[in-house]
Amino acid sequence: MKKKFSSIGYIYGFRSGLEKNLYNQLQKAGINPLYEQLKLNYTIPESKHTYTPDFPVCSTIIIESKGLFLPSDRKKMLLIKEQYPKIDFRFIFSNSNQKINKNSKTTYADWCNKYGFKYSDKTIPKEWVKEIKKLI
Repeated sequence: MKKKFSSIGYIYGFRSGLEKNLYNQLQKAGINPLYEQLKLNYTIPESKHTYTPDFPVCSTIIIESKGLFLPSDRKKMLLIKEQYPKIDFRFIFSNSNQKINKNSKTTYADWCNKYGFKYSDKTIPKEWVKEIKKLI
């Protein structure tokens, strides 16, 4: 039996509606959004993996969109940040006030602040766009 995919992300080649909206925002701002066209190898101790960032907008800034921010995603991003210290990884969340799990007081925003990641909710801040444009 064939699965039917009706999500807007799948229809347009994105994994979510948020990714599609960010793609459109970057395009409208005059930034070429190279959606998932960069691949960075990274190492989880004792095993090799590949990370495909959502939006590598320039050589030093990558924007990652997140609805859910699973423990495996958080672990991966800490490893990648450590292994690629010259790249500024930033997040656009559907809701940065969401708790990292139902028993935690820690939000996605708290986690980002703790580990030094810039983040925003739903849209790319104008300051980021200005900064990116200076770098490209």
